[in-house]
Amino acid sequence: MDTAQCPRPLGDGSLSGGHQRALPLPPPASRRWPWANAGLLVLTLLSMAIAGAMQQGVNPLAGGPQALVHLVEGLPFATALAAILAAHEFGHYIAARRWGLSVSLPYFLPLPFPLTGTAGAFIRIRQPITTKPALFDIGVAGPFAGFLVTIPALFVGLAMSNVAPLPPVFSGAELGEPLLFKFAEWVVWGDIPEHLSLNLHPMAFAAWFGLLATALNLFPLGQFDGGHISYAAFGRRSLYVTIGTIAIALGLCFYSSSWIVWTGLAVA
Repeated sequence: MDTAQCPRPLGDGSLSGGHQRALPLPPPASRRWPWANAGLLVLTLLSMAIAGAMQQGVNPLAGGPQALVHLVEGLPFATALAAILAAHEFGHYIAARRWGLSVSLPYFLPLPFPLTGTAGAFIRIRQPITTKPALFDIGVAGPFAGFLVTIPALFVGLAMSNVAPLPPVFSGAELGEPLLFKFAEWVVWGDIPEHLSLNLHPMAFAAWFGLLATALNLFPLGQFDGGHISYAAFGRRSLYVTIGTIAIALGLCFYSSSWIVWTGLAVA
């Protein structure tokens, strides 16, 4: 998502099949304090807090004595989403280190956009990934780790949400809901009458975004994690998987307008 979450560069170089045991962890590349990573994290938390406050109908940028209070209202969204993004990137980080690769700490990307306040995060692997097992492990570790954090955030956020009457007139883009999100909503709230709607807590909205970002990032395309996983599994034949995925996504655009957004982000 990436989309709001950026694809992670996983290195280049020719890949070979076969098996290779994980190498010992390399020594840190530098003992310097990661000022750039820390500064970007702070800026991203700030931009996400602003976005989270705007989701609650308040604008911290308007100034005045309530500006700080309004900013605090966006912290539940910011902290939940930051935890999901951090888990994803540290999944890649730990897997890369286990394969003996030199890798940076995550770089978070602030984005002054009301919906999320971030363009995601990425890590930089400083060495080529030369085996398919390593590429597979590193590619799959991020989505798996992020998913483990997203699920508890989803259920806790849904439990703190509330049901409210539908507004007489709805305006805005319909971005859809993952099936897992709908299932969790049913587990927590059961069947919600048609004239009512679930008013999401900021944590639940962060989990919704995390689910969509994870699903989009698993598309077997280009520099997405799914693209690396597909290449690790199928080699050059992954090109056919990519072509088939794009064809299916384009077809789904005629089924739901939300797929126009996700397909555009995936192939951009």
